[in-house]
Amino acid sequence: MPFVPHTQDDIAAMLATIGVASIDALFDEIPRELRIGELAAIPTGMSEMEIARLMQARARADGQPVCFIGAGAYDHHVPAAVWQIATRGEFYSAYTPYQAEASQGTLQVLYEFQSMMTALTGLDASNASLYDGASALAEAILMAVRANRQTKSTKVLMPRTLHPAYRRTVRSIVEPQGIELIEVPFDAATGQTSTGQLDTAAGADELAAVVIVQPNFFGVLEPVDALTDWAHAHQALAIALVNPIALALLSPPGDWGARGADIACGEAQPLGMPLASGGPYAGFLCCKMDLVRQLPGRIAGRTLDLDGKPGFTLTLQAREQHIRRGKATSNICTNQGLLVTAATIHMALLGPEGLERVAAACHANTRALAAMLCEIPGVEPVFDGPIFHEQALRLPAPAADLLRALAAHNLLGGLDLASDYPELGSAVLVCATELRTEEEMQSYRDTLARIVATHSQAPPEM
Repeated sequence: MPFVPHTQDDIAAMLATIGVASIDALFDEIPRELRIGELAAIPTGMSEMEIARLMQARARADGQPVCFIGAGAYDHHVPAAVWQIATRGEFYSAYTPYQAEASQGTLQVLYEFQSMMTALTGLDASNASLYDGASALAEAILMAVRANRQTKSTKVLMPRTLHPAYRRTVRSIVEPQGIELIEVPFDAATGQTSTGQLDTAAGADELAAVVIVQPNFFGVLEPVDALTDWAHAHQALAIALVNPIALALLSPPGDWGARGADIACGEAQPLGMPLASGGPYAGFLCCKMDLVRQLPGRIAGRTLDLDGKPGFTLTLQAREQHIRRGKATSNICTNQGLLVTAATIHMALLGPEGLERVAAACHANTRALAAMLCEIPGVEPVFDGPIFHEQALRLPAPAADLLRALAAHNLLGGLDLASDYPELGSAVLVCATELRTEEEMQSYRDTLARIVATHSQAPPEM
């Protein structure tokens, strides 16, 4: 809300109307020891003019660097029409569509989003979105453990090639619910997860599910057919974590292996959501029809009214927190309606051919960037497996130092992998989406070459 109109007199009048003496009295059921008290460290509020001046100054200080970082948040082109439409009042202020007769537009958007996601993933059903990709994966794992009737196991194989932030988020959500996550290592040469590594990690234990990432955190393409068949051979459900842009080129989860993945999830940010200081994002979750009763969230459906006219309604709400509370399928209480609206408009504008062109351009740009950077002595690919639109590169000097120097030249040169994957040495994850031009990539190459040369000539620290 950009403007809060309530004066102290207004607040006093409202309190008097409900018969409460003060704001504190309104919340007197909260024990005093749990209250935060005075916010002594928070300065006095600024005026609107001062706040505007401060934010403008901070925006100027940030600059407009050229971004070569991916790692789960991607700098794609967003057509102007996407947010011009999404921020119309009808969409921007729409509430949960419990009353179908008053929410046909919102329900149709959700239905179209679901239809597009099932087309991308090759699965039967989609919910109307979740908070983000990480929590969508957590929900997929909870769903798989509930739905797998072939075993009572609560063990799930989770590859180390999964995004580190996703791994942390998933552990926070599912481990307190008694689920054991078994981490699977990756091949040091290819960056892939093999069925042999699944064998070693699983041992003789029964499994509820196996998480399969495509592409994985390093941008490497996994042998998804073999991994999916391995999961099914061990009576485990196959959970696909996928990039929706990559699905415009790659085989969908529903076609993996002999039977297809059982559940697919991921982050919808690449579909019309600009980079915005960490969010908000939207997760998607799809499944086979025989698992739909375990699908968290809501499903919008299309039907005909008594006059034979098409209409939209909420078809399924397996979550039921507002009724079942602790016994509900999920604690997800909402969907990312506005972000889903943007994603739906984005996919409708681009269409299958447009999405495929974006994916092909991303792949071509990353290959071109990696080739340019590997011309610099000491720069080489970390893995030799096939990639989609980001790649891990080993550097001839500490990655943190080189990235800091690149930032001084207004270049965000990639993600330092040292903290999450120290065994890779000095390595960065670079990404070049369809937005990156040949001139920008050449500038990155030339700047990095100069920095590396300067660094190699510097005397060693004593």
